[in-house]
Amino acid sequence: MITPNKLAKESESSHQVAFFAYCAVAESHGFEVADEWCDTGKINRIKSKPLPCLQWIYHIPNGGSRGDTKKARMIRGAKMKAEGVKKGIPDIHLPFPINYLNIWWHSLYIEMKKPSEKPKRKTSKGGMSDEQIAFREYCVEHHFAFATCYNWKEAVDILKMYVDPN
Repeated sequence: MITPNKLAKESESSHQVAFFAYCAVAESHGFEVADEWCDTGKINRIKSKPLPCLQWIYHIPNGGSRGDTKKARMIRGAKMKAEGVKKGIPDIHLPFPINYLNIWWHSLYIEMKKPSEKPKRKTSKGGMSDEQIAFREYCVEHHFAFATCYNWKEAVDILKMYVDPN
């Protein structure tokens, strides 16, 4: 059976696929069942709390390949910009507000990066562009949760802390 561990390779994209596979199971069956599925490859119907808020989690297609030739990339890039694509916007968004420690957080953004981009020092940018860092600062200032994750498991841990902080 396919599990997130089998889906996740070295690429950012494969870790996003693994994360969304986990989210699909967690939405219907809860975190406990999704965790067990990751470990065993089986979905057991143990008592667990479904997470309907996860039906709204989605990927924001701001990056990725735009064509094989320079001309194709330029045309696709111009079209995407005209459609509203912006530099610095994170990969994943969960529009689900929570109140944590008497502070309302409006939603959660996750920026995914390749595992190989994980910073070795706290002062490192960790693969984040200046625009992504500026968006992160905007989010924190305006009570949107933001995390940079370097694999699907880190993203799941952030999701769990956000959705059920207790």
